[in-house]
Amino acid sequence: MLALVIGGGFAGCAAAHLLSMQDGMDVVLIEASGFLGAGNRTRWTGGHPYTFGPRHFLTANDNVFRYLDDIVKIRLCPEHQFVTYIERDAQFYSYPINTKDIPSMPESQAIYSELSIPPDSKSASITSASNFEDYWIASVGPTLYNKFIKDYTTKMWCIDNLRTIDTFSWSPKGVTLKEGSSAAWEGVYSGYPYASDGYNQYFDYAVKSTKVFLNHPLRVHSIANKEFYIHDDVVAFDLVVSTVSPDLLFEGVPSLPYIGRRLEKVVLPVEHAFPKDVYFTYYGQHENYTRIVEYKKFTKHSSPSTLIGIEYPEINGRRDYPLPIKREQQLASQLFDQLPDNFFSIGRAGSYLYQIDIDDCIEQALDLARQVSHGSYDGPVPCKQYQFDL
Repeated sequence: MLALVIGGGFAGCAAAHLLSMQDGMDVVLIEASGFLGAGNRTRWTGGHPYTFGPRHFLTANDNVFRYLDDIVKIRLCPEHQFVTYIERDAQFYSYPINTKDIPSMPESQAIYSELSIPPDSKSASITSASNFEDYWIASVGPTLYNKFIKDYTTKMWCIDNLRTIDTFSWSPKGVTLKEGSSAAWEGVYSGYPYASDGYNQYFDYAVKSTKVFLNHPLRVHSIANKEFYIHDDVVAFDLVVSTVSPDLLFEGVPSLPYIGRRLEKVVLPVEHAFPKDVYFTYYGQHENYTRIVEYKKFTKHSSPSTLIGIEYPEINGRRDYPLPIKREQQLASQLFDQLPDNFFSIGRAGSYLYQIDIDDCIEQALDLARQVSHGSYDGPVPCKQYQFDL
């Protein structure tokens, strides 16, 4: 049986690895760039290792953690904290929003009043929310929403009206309002590889039994027949796993919208820039950047200097984040419906879902391998949306 994997990021490498372990399966992987790992690949600048933004590994799934940890050992970092800067207060606060910070906020009385809504009434408002703005106002009240959430999200998605985001019935950080601990995640695995080159050895290991073509553009001959060009030859595959945006598979279809990120890297002449357990910082108001990461917090790189990465949203840049809007997701679903049997679509771009991360890519690949081994096809592999109990 001959399988094609399109794309060599985490989803593609995990799919190639797990398919190559199947009896009688030969796997080919094509990658448009000159390297595997996409934004998760470790590169170096000024002697410092870095990835495209913070790429820590987070999962609530024991099987997913064990799978990756068996190949590239993961250092757990339960102390990992986020903070967000609120310029109008000239103050950093914990993020997710934490009740312990409310007393120090200038609007504390208004915030407590808004949070005193009876639980049943609040729960009903959250359940009935149909868009991002209504969900967050129902969850934390208008003052905290305007203080922490509105400007940041408007900037992140490069949109003016947050009511157009209509798929958020959950919080990207797992909780809207936290009490007590400043740790970003509790009750889940949160970590980063011990290796100085991060996940790179995983990508190399995952494709050791796969024929890999780097710098190879995607050229479709026939989706229905699962025929693709490998260099100038048309090859028919028994099984295809795509990790690229579904609109790239078809000619003449509208491009699905994405928001990109530009990363500016700066080496600073200090050993550490952030406080002890703070790994990265959000900027929640009118700055033109959204987030800054100090890489050595994850990598534990030893150096008298430190590297920070500053992230800027771009509407016409890279295709990093699919828009969390039902209308666009429905267009992606229409394309998924045109895929033939034994054609899987996984990963963040392949699923056209913003909330896909490293752990979801691995879980999707594990689900795919189970489907293939059982001889059953259930359509594009879905993403499970985890509700972390924080």
